[in-house]
Amino acid sequence: MSLILHVDSQYASPYAMSAFIALTEKRLPFSLQTVDLGAGRQALTDYAAISLTRRVPTLEHDDFALSESSAIAEYLDEAFPAGRIYPADRQQRARARQLQAWLRSDLFALREERNTLVVFYRPVAAPLSVRAQQDAAKLCAVAKSLLAEDAANLFGEWCLADVELALMLNRLRLNGDALPAPLAAYAERQWQRPSVRQWLDLRRPALPA
Repeated sequence: MSLILHVDSQYASPYAMSAFIALTEKRLPFSLQTVDLGAGRQALTDYAAISLTRRVPTLEHDDFALSESSAIAEYLDEAFPAGRIYPADRQQRARARQLQAWLRSDLFALREERNTLVVFYRPVAAPLSVRAQQDAAKLCAVAKSLLAEDAANLFGEWCLADVELALMLNRLRLNGDALPAPLAAYAERQWQRPSVRQWLDLRRPALPA
């Protein structure tokens, strides 16, 4: 069996991080290959031949290639059932996927003003705009509604949605923006998970001056 995960060369894509953690949590041996998005490598013929959407992450499993992190996670959970990354309960699993889909498709101002360079490189000094503040308030309201008080995880046992929610919260926490203490504690705990630490400990190239 051969598993190859293609990710961005800065290791700053939240979607690449999600796929990396899914593979790591399942204890599957895989190799990591980087794609220089800044140089447009994703659009070149060799990568386009592998990645249908010409984006990262893309997973190669033997002679099958799949892009888009949500599709990769669901494929891995079906192809390799050991070490589930989604809840066993059908409704909780649906809720986890709902949360992931929402985090990918909403909160645009917050994601723009607190992009993942804030998380993986350095904070920014600019205050949040009114729209980004509204996004932050919505994020916190959703997180509070899903998390029991002082809960370590969303659905009792850890699942992949915990990392994705924590990453969004960490856009605020790691930049020093206001965040309710219970949500900050939850995000910090998720950031200490061994699979997350493996992604965080990857050696990232310096940002251009």
